[in-house]
Amino acid sequence: MSLGGRFCEDVAESHMTFADSDVATSTGDVRTSPFRKAAPGLLGIPGMPSNHNVHDLLECPVCMNLMCPPIHQCPNGHTLCSSCKARVHNCCPTCRNELGNIRCLALEKVAESLDLPCRFQIYGCQDIFPYYSKLKHEKICKYRPYNCPYAGADCSVTGDIQLLMMHLKNDHKVDMHDGCTFNHRYVKSNAQEIDNATWMLTIFNCFGRQFCLHFEAFHIGTAPVYMAFLRFMGDDDEAKQFTYSLEVSGSGRKLIWQGIPRSIRDSHRKVRDSQDGLIIQRNLALFFSGGNRQELKLKVAGRIWKEH
Repeated sequence: MSLGGRFCEDVAESHMTFADSDVATSTGDVRTSPFRKAAPGLLGIPGMPSNHNVHDLLECPVCMNLMCPPIHQCPNGHTLCSSCKARVHNCCPTCRNELGNIRCLALEKVAESLDLPCRFQIYGCQDIFPYYSKLKHEKICKYRPYNCPYAGADCSVTGDIQLLMMHLKNDHKVDMHDGCTFNHRYVKSNAQEIDNATWMLTIFNCFGRQFCLHFEAFHIGTAPVYMAFLRFMGDDDEAKQFTYSLEVSGSGRKLIWQGIPRSIRDSHRKVRDSQDGLIIQRNLALFFSGGNRQELKLKVAGRIWKEH
């Protein structure tokens, strides 16, 4: 047993395959990148490997991502990233000794010496950054993959817009339409039974871009409401180039909403909870539906246009 350390209980390997993209970065960034600063003899430290094995030194043994400062080590010299240190309950995953609060300053210097491409290079980002700037950039990189915009299930698929369009069509069977105007009908035989419901997502191809039309039933406080809103399949700065309107009418009345589509960077729940869309109270929705005011037959008309 090493000095100052107590033997930790074994931790199953199945609990040690973590990934934390906000803290660490892919080892492939170093392995495939020609943009490394020279670090002869690895800062001149005797016995340390050459520059060619830098990626092995910086690879966290738990999550397998590149470590960034603070880099921790146990009394025996085994290193791991700060995120995984908290996850393994201060127990070294290699020798099971207590980690303590020892920093590996030599490896931190190595990490600071690197210039690396953005991890989203495969999606089109060609920028090169010093290590710390790279981590900050990747959180806001416009080429970072999008989450699947489908609201009916917790879908973990991510990718560029082209991949997501194929995924929505093939896996979620989403309706897709061409055009910048639309009339959509939402029907429910017993509207009183609806507490929380999400209707099928609809995609519109307009101006060469894609827009997601959402329609949901939920509560604001204790009041049951319906809400329709549009999300843009792209970033927020592009979304602001467009405007849309939604309209419901019936029994001689009309309700109109006009706004800017939200980027799919914002989840459908975030948009819904911000109430950024056409909101119709249940009683009013049934009034628009006509008939005996028990069945929901709501027609939502809409239009998308581009601001110049």
